[in-house]
Amino acid sequence: MNKFCKILLSVIFVATINFAQSTPYVILVSFDAFRWDYVNREITPSLREVMTKGVHALSLRPVFPSKTFPNHYSIITGMYSENHGIIANGFLDTLTNVWYSMSDTVTTRESKWYTGEPFWTAAEKHGIKTASYFWPGSEQTDSLRHPTYFKKYEHNKPYFERVDSVISWLQLPQNVRPHFITIYFHDTDSFGHEFGPDSDELNRSVMRLDSVAQYLLTCLKKINMIDSVNVIFTSDHGMTPTPNDQVINIEKYIENYNCKIYDNGPVVRVEPEANEIDTVFQILKRNANNFRVYKKENLPSYYHYSNNTLISSIILIADLGWSLEDNEGFKRSGYLSKGNHGYEKDHTDMHGIFIAQGPAFKEHYKTGTLWNVDIYPLLSKIFGIKQNSLIDGKLERIEFILREN
Repeated sequence: MNKFCKILLSVIFVATINFAQSTPYVILVSFDAFRWDYVNREITPSLREVMTKGVHALSLRPVFPSKTFPNHYSIITGMYSENHGIIANGFLDTLTNVWYSMSDTVTTRESKWYTGEPFWTAAEKHGIKTASYFWPGSEQTDSLRHPTYFKKYEHNKPYFERVDSVISWLQLPQNVRPHFITIYFHDTDSFGHEFGPDSDELNRSVMRLDSVAQYLLTCLKKINMIDSVNVIFTSDHGMTPTPNDQVINIEKYIENYNCKIYDNGPVVRVEPEANEIDTVFQILKRNANNFRVYKKENLPSYYHYSNNTLISSIILIADLGWSLEDNEGFKRSGYLSKGNHGYEKDHTDMHGIFIAQGPAFKEHYKTGTLWNVDIYPLLSKIFGIKQNSLIDGKLERIEFILREN
């Protein structure tokens, strides 16, 4: 190797190290279904400490429907569900007759379902290594659309082990170390569904996740990175009680018509035969008590849930706490979960948390409700990446929580 080549390689190496050292760190933590007010129950000392030190939003508004997969993908793409394609936790592509389901690891890894650009993809395009310890959409088979490092979902993976892996990523050599990391925990979603958001079991779940937050922060201190890593604790949606005496069988009104009924609970999508759409709509409209009925094209614009061919012709939205079922579901209604989500995004019971600390954020700063689609432009600002022009998120609604240069 001649002298010039050695000098050039040396310059490239030094530039790479300097770039890595100057690139911010962000850990985006998701506590599934951690409702905005759980931190006010005096059982979350670790999160309360972060709230005091850093930035604390009153709540985080989800997108509609306030379900897990649509909202996680909205957070990471900055797009409403009608635009990023994940319109529910499960849905049918009527053109191919193929189901997408959050419980099917084959379909959830197929990139064809996902539109928009996840933030980890944008970061990778700018030379920033990324990693994900579980996040909907992070396991896509297209190598250009998943993080450098990612884990395949294991529901029962111990929580502290997840944190340990994140810490190990942060101790990799500078040139291969991820600077943007996502990590996911399901606990409050599981216990909120099974026991309800006001149960002792849910409170113990909240305390477990608070201990996870403490463990993460303690580990960052041990590796001397607590002052250089921005940590954002967030959630995809909230939870509300769903009494078993607030269940409506919507199929009984339209069982004489050839209708496909998709989903249940807070939101139901109905697809009649093309020549029966108006008739079915009018029947459901006449019987709409504790739920509302819309044709897709007439759904109010604030739902941002019309502009997608995967969305059915008729949409039913239950009032908060009410559940919509078909015939079979109604028979099992005595066994429904005691808590649910998916309702209108503006119900505060559907709101999650946004709590952050780190060198990018203001200190001792409390603000009102933030929008989860705005997290994407916030991340772009932190990393100095040009914002994707196709997103629905708006930097001006959130950038005030950052330190001023």
